[in-house]
Amino acid sequence: MVSSEYERRIADRFATFDQDGNGYIDREDFGAAAKALLAEFGTAARSDKGQALYAGAEAFWQGMAGIADRDGDQRITRDEFVGGAVKRLHDNPGRFAEIARPFLHAALDIADADADGLATVEDTARVLRVLGVREDLVRTVAAALDSDGDGRVGEPDIVPALARYFTVSE
Repeated sequence: MVSSEYERRIADRFATFDQDGNGYIDREDFGAAAKALLAEFGTAARSDKGQALYAGAEAFWQGMAGIADRDGDQRITRDEFVGGAVKRLHDNPGRFAEIARPFLHAALDIADADADGLATVEDTARVLRVLGVREDLVRTVAAALDSDGDGRVGEPDIVPALARYFTVSE
């Protein structure tokens, strides 16, 4: 039986993807996330970094749709998300990393002010806030992603952590 705590966690994860709050996840939500990140960091959409972010968002959408859009209508409902994405990704967390990595890599690249492959914890918090992580959790989550405590977050920190977040168990 599914617990109410599990349902709440699933609803939080669904809401993170449903950027416009219309009750389903679609390609536009991924594009909106990319656009919001570009605006947050003052990066032009036509720049190499902007194009990489949009390409990553499209790849992420395609991966999620392939896993969860059971009726092929190019929308993922909450039920499809729970039944498809969460359960299937729970069985194979590496799949989440595979589909999310291009987007996360590009997002971190945009947040990486000195181009050393790492973003500050503060800039990571900005990314998380834009992507819809609850405000009361943003700083805590960003700090937790800094696994070695050096004040910086890289792809090896964020991809597995987000995979764990989105592949929640009952």
